[in-house]
Amino acid sequence: MEEVKTIYFAGGCFWGTERAFQLLEGVVDTQVGYINGQTENPTYRQVCTDTTGFKEAVKISYDPAVLPLERLLQAFFLCIEPEKKNQQGNDRGSQYQTGVYYMDEASQAICQDYFDRERIKHAAFYTELAPMINYYPAEDYHQDYLITHPNGYCHISSQEFDQVKALNPKK
Repeated sequence: MEEVKTIYFAGGCFWGTERAFQLLEGVVDTQVGYINGQTENPTYRQVCTDTTGFKEAVKISYDPAVLPLERLLQAFFLCIEPEKKNQQGNDRGSQYQTGVYYMDEASQAICQDYFDRERIKHAAFYTELAPMINYYPAEDYHQDYLITHPNGYCHISSQEFDQVKALNPKK
């Protein structure tokens, strides 16, 4: 196994975004939280006030020998609407802004190349690409939410989850 790498995805409500990435072989761990805002150790209630600058995000730890970053990006773009600003599905507010937040220059280059190709497919494109500045884990009850609450709310459709699952290598 190569060194495990980390990247962060903000795809609207973090419950569904986390569940989508959990379907991919090569994802070693997921954790939902809040990324790139101005408040130290924010709570869900604070993030929902639209005043902290934080986005709901998923920290993804993955094995690049099994799961290349490009496939993670492909899964992400299957589950978001990049032409929406501060909105995904029925969720509205700055905490639902989509984005990818990288940890190193190699990941930045891969993401930038993918974003350049993705951007030309859309009339408007609001998905952010930026370095991870700060991240705080969300409260425990948000972690693995759609595993512990399989009928919980999700803006990602079952068809989109199936498309993500189909990205796994055929055996």
